Amino acid sequence: MIEDKFLTRRELAGFMITIIAFAIAAMLPVFNTGYILSLGVTIAMYTVLSTSWALFSGPTHYISLATAAFFGLGMYVVGSGIEVLPFSILAIIATCAGAVLAFLIGVATLRLSGIYFVIFTLGLAEFIRQIVTWVQTTMGTSSGLYVLINIEEKTIYWRLLCLAAFVYLIGWGINRSRLGFALRIIGNDEEVAKHSGINVALVKVLLFMISGSIAALTGALLAPRWTYIEPTIAFSPMLSFLVVIMALVGGAQRLWGPILGVIPFALVWDLITAQFPNQTALMLGIAFLLVVYAIPNGIGGQGAKYWAKFKHWRDFRVT
Repeated sequence: MIEDKFLTRRELAGFMITIIAFAIAAMLPVFNTGYILSLGVTIAMYTVLSTSWALFSGPTHYISLATAAFFGLGMYVVGSGIEVLPFSILAIIATCAGAVLAFLIGVATLRLSGIYFVIFTLGLAEFIRQIVTWVQTTMGTSSGLYVLINIEEKTIYWRLLCLAAFVYLIGWGINRSRLGFALRIIGNDEEVAKHSGINVALVKVLLFMISGSIAALTGALLAPRWTYIEPTIAFSPMLSFLVVIMALVGGAQRLWGPILGVIPFALVWDLITAQFPNQTALMLGIAFLLVVYAIPNGIGGQGAKYWAKFKHWRDFRVT
């Protein structure tokens, strides 16, 4: 059912905790502008990407590996237009471009399911990367672009933090809306949703557009972090896999789930890439298998499961 109250007591407590957490996180650049801030930017980036990914893949159970395609699109919009247009205008264009690309992909592929959808989205980023490389080499230029704009890392961090807050607000609004109600029915049984009069295709395409536009905007905001971007960086499939793993570790079924996976996994991954730079792909594969088999419902799902058992035991003791 859709909530009649604007805010329940539980939601109000959650909002207060979230506001305090964001306020504390916003103070990071005041105390550190070196390695810790750089790590904070990475965590903020993956928080936005994993949470926006979960907005679509969490309720629909569609595993999308297209994050790198949207992210790279946003980076290249900024890189190709930074000498002509203001950064703020390019960020808006990147967001719209991400939504349009997601719409085209959604209309063409969301009839697919299971492994077929996964394979298509995995190949999408590589397909776009090859097109970008071919266009740039055909035009006689290098395969990369310079992003010559003076934006400090702390500014990028604060912008990503604001975007993360916005994504949480979107997720909260969706969960309380008719769209969220429709998504829960689709997630439980798509055939039942169709027979209930829900336009399943429209709902999935709309959610995919929201997720894709956010990923593209994230890429646009992060483009100034690199002085030089090229297709192998912007459209790296590693990014898509990391986003999926982090979301699954935390639990994609809950709005706050992905961040539970982002923070510990980002810290561990930073250590792995520093200690084993030539074995990152192997480590990523091992991490994916461990997540799927050890914690299929994520940290959030396992925590909710144990909390329900504890409440049942407590109620049983009382009675």
